[in-house]
Amino acid sequence: MADAADSDPRRALREVLLELRTEMPDRMARSMRLQEVLRVWLLSRREQRIGAYWPIKGEFDPLPALYRWGEDHPERRIGLPVKHKDTGLLSYHVWYPGCPMEEDAFGILKPKDTEQFEPEMLLVPCLGYGAGGLRVGYGGGFVARTLRARQPELVTVGLAFSPAWVPGLNALTDEAPLDAILTDEGLAWGG
Repeated sequence: MADAADSDPRRALREVLLELRTEMPDRMARSMRLQEVLRVWLLSRREQRIGAYWPIKGEFDPLPALYRWGEDHPERRIGLPVKHKDTGLLSYHVWYPGCPMEEDAFGILKPKDTEQFEPEMLLVPCLGYGAGGLRVGYGGGFVARTLRARQPELVTVGLAFSPAWVPGLNALTDEAPLDAILTDEGLAWGG
């Protein structure tokens, strides 16, 4: 009997994309370019509450750009996700540089005892991305479940390194396309 991981249609793709990202020799230079792309892109946005993520496994770190976006604007909120094993959903809690952090049940850092809020926009990491706003994540389904449960819908923005483009990527049955995808080369999808 095959286990669920063996039946995952993107398992091999995820492994290749993770290796590509972790071995990317110019990842730091690409990260610096993506920081600038994100900062400039946020200038035209009206959202005041953004949910982001704590970077793991060589992911792009959006927090420096978000900190600059939020500084001197007390009405703006930046949040990091808290994963809930019981529901499979994410909630977002205020993050700021130096805020108390602790590990969640999955070993990822999250804000400790900060205010929960409802974001208007979610920034999500992409292991890979494709045409039409499709994203390859880690396969846990937390982002997809959270987006299905949110009303009104959020603006969803993927952040990826440009070499993670996957030609011919097809959507999974429970997958909604992202509204925009930003890479170190600029806006790759949406607006």
